[in-house]
Amino acid sequence: MAIYSVAAPEEGYAGGANNTESQGGVMKIGIVGLGLIGGSLAIDLRSQGHTILGMSRRAETCEQAIARQIVHEASPDPKLVASADLIFLCTPLAALQDSVQQLVPHLATTAILTDVGSVKQPIVQQLAPLWPNFVGGHPMAGTAESGLDAALSGLFVDRPYVLTPTESTPAHALATVAEVVRSLRCRLYQCAPAEHDRAVAWISHLPVMVSASLIAACLSEPEAAVLELAQHLASSGFRDTSRVGGGNPELGVMMARYNQAALLNTLHAYRNQLDGLIQQIEQANWAALDQALMRTQAERPKFVEPQ
Repeated sequence: MAIYSVAAPEEGYAGGANNTESQGGVMKIGIVGLGLIGGSLAIDLRSQGHTILGMSRRAETCEQAIARQIVHEASPDPKLVASADLIFLCTPLAALQDSVQQLVPHLATTAILTDVGSVKQPIVQQLAPLWPNFVGGHPMAGTAESGLDAALSGLFVDRPYVLTPTESTPAHALATVAEVVRSLRCRLYQCAPAEHDRAVAWISHLPVMVSASLIAACLSEPEAAVLELAQHLASSGFRDTSRVGGGNPELGVMMARYNQAALLNTLHAYRNQLDGLIQQIEQANWAALDQALMRTQAERPKFVEPQ
């Protein structure tokens, strides 16, 4: 399994145009899809001196992006990004293929495309044949909010950002995307698309389903007074564990649709763990329960603290 971290910038590096200039200067960068991720990319990359060209299917979003000075130009017309050197595809997973097909007739042969989708293998298989200079990507960053109104500066700082090249990915395209992504001051990684999908099924897609199930389980309380009391008493623990389950439903469906096999594998494994806990509690096997919780206490830092 080829998973490795890309070397971080030297200490004290703050991103910006100076780093990009060493690779040939500032660029024209297209952002297709002006939501949370696309808007946040535009904000940070514009601050570095790049020319940002935004594309959204809604004219109102384009007008808003210009008014907020998130992009230099914006339009629903794919011709707007025809002159871009690098284009970030920030649409929902289901719209990526159509977006690329709309763009292809207008692009220069040297243009580089990269996406930000949370599933990689099926997307890379779809898009790489449509455009040779394509690099799969996934920024592991976000908030509970969505849309351009939620876009903010610094969203990607110290967050993982994964690139998933294949044997056919041009080296120069990968290097260009990596350099621009690195300027966001994220933690940059590279791995195979299939390995990415198995990994994120555990730490991103499974938590969404588990969190949603937690909320749904609470709603099954038959007594309205008890349910209302639980809602009043819910504090930080419930907020933390239910946050991703209360997010954008479309994203959850897309995770399940495009990463079905890996997600099902993790769900079955999680169900087995729950069955084990139920058995320990039913049998009052407190020693076994203590051992299980001690193990999870010891292992959690490996997932939530930077390695």
